[in-house]
Amino acid sequence: MAKEVAGLIKLQIKGGAANPSPPVGPALGSKGLNIMEFCKQFNARTQDKSGKTLPVIITYYSDKSFDFVIKTPPVAIQLLEASRAKGGSPEPNRKKVASVTKAQVAAIAQDKMPDLNCFTLESAISMVAGTARSMGITVKD
Repeated sequence: MAKEVAGLIKLQIKGGAANPSPPVGPALGSKGLNIMEFCKQFNARTQDKSGKTLPVIITYYSDKSFDFVIKTPPVAIQLLEASRAKGGSPEPNRKKVASVTKAQVAAIAQDKMPDLNCFTLESAISMVAGTARSMGITVKD
């Protein structure tokens, strides 16, 4: 018999750095889940991606067990890494903070493709370019 899903928890945690402090501890503890077991499993699965912020979706069941899926890093973080900018622009339509090439945008779109809600690489590139534009990052040819 299949387990009964009790709910979902969505978090963003740095790879290989999950620990019981906030946001992990309070989010899992309030649902009665084993915090240290999650931290051990997450850190083991994300050793190769240490330091990168990774979204994780935790599905927990009525018997207090859980499964989790690790997504690719957010597009905004990947754009900041590619452009070597510290942050987005407070006025993206007036002040540009950095620039990226179309090749970098295509690489980010290819990496993020499984998590986006689009079917073609062109539409994924368009979504990544839109995120760059809203952050004040210009896309150059």
